[in-house]
Amino acid sequence: MSVIGIDLGAQSTKVGVARNKGIDILTNEVSNRSTPSLVGFGPKSRYLGEAAKTQEVSNLKNTVGSLKRLIGRTASDPDVLAEQEYNTVAFCDVEGQAGVEVSYLGKKEKFSATQLVAMYLNKIKHTASHEIKLGVSDVVISVPAWFTDVQRRAMLDAADIAGLKALRLINDTTAIALGYGITKLDLPGPEEKPRRVAFVDIGASNYTVSIVEFRKGELNVKATAWDRHFGGRNFDKALTEHFADEFKEKFKIDIRTNPKAWARTLAAAEKLKKVLSANAQAPLSIESLMDDIDVRAMVKREEMQDMVKPLLDRISVPLEQALAEAKLKVEDIDHIEMVGGCTRVPVIKETVANFFGKPLSFTLNQDEAIARGCTFSCAILSPVFRVRDFAVHDIVNYPIEFTWEQSPEIPDEDTSLTVFNKGNVLPSTKILTFYRRQPFDLEARYVKPEALPGKVNPWIGRFSVKGVQAQENNEFMICKLKARLNLHGILNVESGYYVEDVEVEEPIEEPKEGDKKDSDAMDTDAANGDGEKKTRKVKKQVRKGELPISSGTGALEEVTKNAWGEKENAMIMEDKLVADTDEKKNELEAYIYELRDKVETTYAEFSSEEEKEKLRAKLTDSEDWLYEEGEDTTKAIYVSKMEEIRFIAGPIIQRYMDKIEAERQAALQAQQEAVAKKRAEQEAKRKAEEDAKKPAEAAKPEGADAEMKDAPAAEGEVADKE
Repeated sequence: MSVIGIDLGAQSTKVGVARNKGIDILTNEVSNRSTPSLVGFGPKSRYLGEAAKTQEVSNLKNTVGSLKRLIGRTASDPDVLAEQEYNTVAFCDVEGQAGVEVSYLGKKEKFSATQLVAMYLNKIKHTASHEIKLGVSDVVISVPAWFTDVQRRAMLDAADIAGLKALRLINDTTAIALGYGITKLDLPGPEEKPRRVAFVDIGASNYTVSIVEFRKGELNVKATAWDRHFGGRNFDKALTEHFADEFKEKFKIDIRTNPKAWARTLAAAEKLKKVLSANAQAPLSIESLMDDIDVRAMVKREEMQDMVKPLLDRISVPLEQALAEAKLKVEDIDHIEMVGGCTRVPVIKETVANFFGKPLSFTLNQDEAIARGCTFSCAILSPVFRVRDFAVHDIVNYPIEFTWEQSPEIPDEDTSLTVFNKGNVLPSTKILTFYRRQPFDLEARYVKPEALPGKVNPWIGRFSVKGVQAQENNEFMICKLKARLNLHGILNVESGYYVEDVEVEEPIEEPKEGDKKDSDAMDTDAANGDGEKKTRKVKKQVRKGELPISSGTGALEEVTKNAWGEKENAMIMEDKLVADTDEKKNELEAYIYELRDKVETTYAEFSSEEEKEKLRAKLTDSEDWLYEEGEDTTKAIYVSKMEEIRFIAGPIIQRYMDKIEAERQAALQAQQEAVAKKRAEQEAKRKAEEDAKKPAEAAKPEGADAEMKDAPAAEGEVADKE
């Protein structure tokens, strides 16, 4: 069994595996340690990961990015509409979720964001399985800290469709903190002042800050703040906007009207940004960008900083918010760990360092820290590995309340209660008590809708409590409901039961000898005259039975999930058939070229001119067919074409193989004969030596044996044994 951690990023994904007493980051089919988070669709198959990136510019309208920023959202959400800036594909509504409309297998198809993420996770699963030579099932997946209940449920649904069992959805910065803390052997003890670390994570599209306290064997997240629209891609866009204006003025082309030109400039701007992180200035050059015009430009680091000035003004906001929520000051922070590709930008490092007034730490791998933390979390939760005990205490980022209808019999009853406050430890369980005579419903929702990302519905779920009825004497049934925010950060009312108040007698604890005072010296007999201990009557609630609960949440309905799962399996088979067909096509093409060469060289002496001519003609016909009618056909036809060539070439190849086999047998026989000859020579030599010793023994005088019996054998002689 494998232990896998997945850092599902907006731009790229990293996968970690626990092995060799450590964490390895896996490479994909082109040996890259990160895989583009893209899904593309074509006339014959899908393109996932690296394949999608390769054809992205030529297939913009059918290639989807921003996968984790779409999942769990609606098509009308402002955040989804904002993602249209970074995607040329058409967004639409699918089963109430954000989705895309693409051209797939020659027709228009709609796929929800959950399906798209499932497709991508399936690709990641197969890449990991191929790399580690094991099946992949149990995983831990990272999600942004600002993900809501419905987004987290959608991620679990996507994992289910992909055939993965998500042991935990872990917040990005929490995963980073786990990877940081679990390897530290110098953390303070339980009674000492905790080590406080600020983790600043700036990726492609998201900026998150977490303040975390570390003690030996545990971490406690104190506060998390974020800017959901700040990341490397915003820098890329600012540069691209600048180049669009420059190219329009200098080269008289408007890349804003040409999606392909815009995409190529955006990609070039991303590379330029990375070069400027290490150099004072950098060139940009794109050949035949638009209307056959080559473009060139030079940008200085200071110029880029001026372009992104509005972005830089936002850097301190999450830092201040996180400190305020943690009730800490700048001087209380011991270390500032920088993570994420965008933290390499010098002006960002400078701004964060100035805010805290102390040097920054870069002890973690900026690109792979989240994947490593996810893998550690999976190893902790999996029974396969033994890992150092390390407790992870995350926090609730959005307060949650339950609401219900007021009971007619309790006119002054409250109808809402905030059960999980912001900052509460996660996972967490709360017991709710209700007094009812009939079944009732309650709803869970977020208290502050304005704090949620975009326009996410604050409604979380509806829970119907069954089996409630009046007790004897028309008394209320005392109903207890167990509400839990689990490891994933998902809310459920897990169980319900009812209790009764029962009077029970419990013994009164006797005071210990040392606790007695002199004034109580006469009360030394703590028992009654008959020796029984004193007791008192108390009321206790005793569990009497279960209350069934039916739930309605933002998770996919089982029917829909099964349908999407079947659709995914069908697309996997379609992709496999296309891949197998391409393999057979390439095999046929390679076989034609190989035979054409060998018929003139290797096989020349094993075929007549007539056979050669017939084979040459067949190879030429097959090649012409391959590049005309055979350009796009079925796997079976490629196989049959290969068999036709083999039918003609078979006798020639067989003769060649017969000669090779005869030569092999002759060489083997010669080798055997040589071995037999050597053995015979050795045997003859041994026999000759034995014959030479016999006359010497016969010439010994009588009594020589008796005289030398007790003497030690001289060197080179053999002593006789009695």
